[in-house]
Amino acid sequence: MDIRTLGREVLNGKMISSNEALWLYEQPLEELCEKADEIREHFCSNRFDMCTIINGKSGRCSEDCRFCAQSAHNHTGAAEYPLLGTEEIVEQARQNDRQGVLRYSIVTSGKRLSDQEVDQMCETVRKIRAETKIAVCISFGLLNEDQYIRLKEAGATRAHNNLETSRRNFPNICTTHTFEDKISAIRAAQAAGLFVCSGGIMGLGETVEDRIDMALTLRELGIKSVPVNMLNPIPGTPFGENKKLTAEDMRRIVAVYRFILPDADIRLAGGRGLIMDKGRGCFCSGANAAISGDMLTTAGITVDTDLKLLKELGYEVKREDE
Repeated sequence: MDIRTLGREVLNGKMISSNEALWLYEQPLEELCEKADEIREHFCSNRFDMCTIINGKSGRCSEDCRFCAQSAHNHTGAAEYPLLGTEEIVEQARQNDRQGVLRYSIVTSGKRLSDQEVDQMCETVRKIRAETKIAVCISFGLLNEDQYIRLKEAGATRAHNNLETSRRNFPNICTTHTFEDKISAIRAAQAAGLFVCSGGIMGLGETVEDRIDMALTLRELGIKSVPVNMLNPIPGTPFGENKKLTAEDMRRIVAVYRFILPDADIRLAGGRGLIMDKGRGCFCSGANAAISGDMLTTAGITVDTDLKLLKELGYEVKREDE
């Protein structure tokens, strides 16, 4: 087996196995990344998917996710506020629209929004769609199919729900809901006709096998938008002392994910600002999407800075038709 042969097989439609992915993970970095970028260019051309997010409801979350600043089980001093009003969320959507952002995601803390809160968000989504050209993604926790249907009818096109890690490792990350709860919510969103964005966080203490297993699960679920977050260890969380990954770690992860998920948008997300080059190396190693602007509880990279970088790299920011 060699990288060139395996890469050529992926270009011809091969779905690589877990063992092949593990083998890839040990190969020379530059050769691996070069072939991954060739796969990216073949399946995705120079298209780059860029989105922004708004923290629509912050803190006081009942879940015990060990990485999260917003969990009520952790003591981080993160902002706490209830669901934002429609006008505040819509105004930020208008600003993003003017900057050329094509997708805007509303993210809320908590296990799931209530029916009343979902109704409020439906009103917000309708107003965004009426007043801007921006597409709307919603990240409202473990909703059911009926709730997703209402949000789709209001104008949302995509739902976000990260797996976070592998099935094996998930109990080490969270005990207040399960990996299967995540899978059920993803399938409910798909049944409602929404596209799904789902990925995970690297640097939670997972093994290489865990990283690959999560990618294979995403492939089985048919996920085509895959956020790859790098843990930003936040003091006050159980993972606050975790070792930060390196730029080389992230390039290797992204490259192997491109082999596993050849036609997906592989999206650099949280933690990108910790990388010295702000993701440039990953965008030449198979990644073709990013969350721009601020994250939920940490500062990000400005839209203007990202647009300048992407132009230098020859990417065109445009949304794949949904």
